[in-house]
Amino acid sequence: MKCPFCGHAETQVIETRVSEEGDAVRRRRQCAACEKRFTTYERPEVNLPAIIKKNGRRVDFIREKLQASVRLALRKRPFTTAQIDSIIDRLEEHLLNLAVREVPSSRLGELVMQELYKIDKVAYIRFASVYRSFSNIDEFKVLVDEVGQ
Repeated sequence: MKCPFCGHAETQVIETRVSEEGDAVRRRRQCAACEKRFTTYERPEVNLPAIIKKNGRRVDFIREKLQASVRLALRKRPFTTAQIDSIIDRLEEHLLNLAVREVPSSRLGELVMQELYKIDKVAYIRFASVYRSFSNIDEFKVLVDEVGQ
């Protein structure tokens, strides 16, 4: 690995340990030329499926975009950032388990709604109201009545 300080190609691993979260390997390295130390992290690279938008366009899966949507639905609800991250992790795991290269955005939306329905009905209604873009109040009332039962 190249030294970030002097660019020398030879570095030596001094210490290796698994990160606290268990999702990465942390390595302390020392440059053979300038002897400065630095840290690198090794994480698995996973390929999540591309998302097919309603207009047929294909876009990369962006965790932060999904996280923002879920966070918005759970706004002012009793959920911590760690719980929201856990929700996103479960959704990503589900997408990986599908073992497909592409997923329609409608399928991803349904997965989010299933997850929200299990944990918070108010967040579910918030997300569904935007996702399903109701054309009138009666359609929205049907959704609220279904959740209330």
